[in-house]
Amino acid sequence: MNKVVLITGASGGIGKEIAISFGRAGYKVALCYNKNSDGAEKLKELLALNDIEAETFFCDLSDFSRAKKLGEAVAKRFGRIDALINNAGVEHYSIFTDTEEKDYREVFDVNVGGALAVSAGVIPFMLGRGGSIVNISSVWGVCGGSGEVLYSASKAALIGFTKALAKEVAGSKIRVNCIAPGAIDTPMLDRFSEEEKNEIINSTPLGRLGSGQDVADLSLFLCSHSADFITGQVIGSNGGFQI
Repeated sequence: MNKVVLITGASGGIGKEIAISFGRAGYKVALCYNKNSDGAEKLKELLALNDIEAETFFCDLSDFSRAKKLGEAVAKRFGRIDALINNAGVEHYSIFTDTEEKDYREVFDVNVGGALAVSAGVIPFMLGRGGSIVNISSVWGVCGGSGEVLYSASKAALIGFTKALAKEVAGSKIRVNCIAPGAIDTPMLDRFSEEEKNEIINSTPLGRLGSGQDVADLSLFLCSHSADFITGQVIGSNGGFQI
């Protein structure tokens, strides 16, 4: 029986590449989306053209109780869940003193609450079989970003979540790891000018922006047997931007 991966934020740039990579590796793919239903359906069609079984699942991750039920819906459709990629996230860029409660709620309810809720709902379906959870954090969760205090704090929380959960579920042969991407060439960088992007590239020792494929490859590795002795780790995919 094919393994099953659940990917949140699957219709975005990184999520799409993760879905394609896991599908090519033989996984059945559960595509979780919130606002971009068109993107999710087009991705499902693309996967089908490559003989990859996939299904879309709508879920507002800011609704904790509903997000916790996502695993149940996926398991009902596919019969099992072997891997979870908590990839969905929202960014917030502003001066910290301009932060309002609604900003805090939006960022933390999705970036932190969503990952916690989905993980809590998925873990019961991994018990007795084992599995792998990968949380997508950010380089700003490691070192912090000026003008992105809320986002940085939420991504730092994901790192703490990863380390604690890894210890708690290790006895059930469930591994939990975290990827902290640097500047990845996705629509999230659209707010930067070409000059600003070049500054980021010049600050990156490997001399380029990251790609969704870079994150997808690392996610697939962490869910593979090659990573069977790796858990509770935070791995940077940032071209040396932060060392």
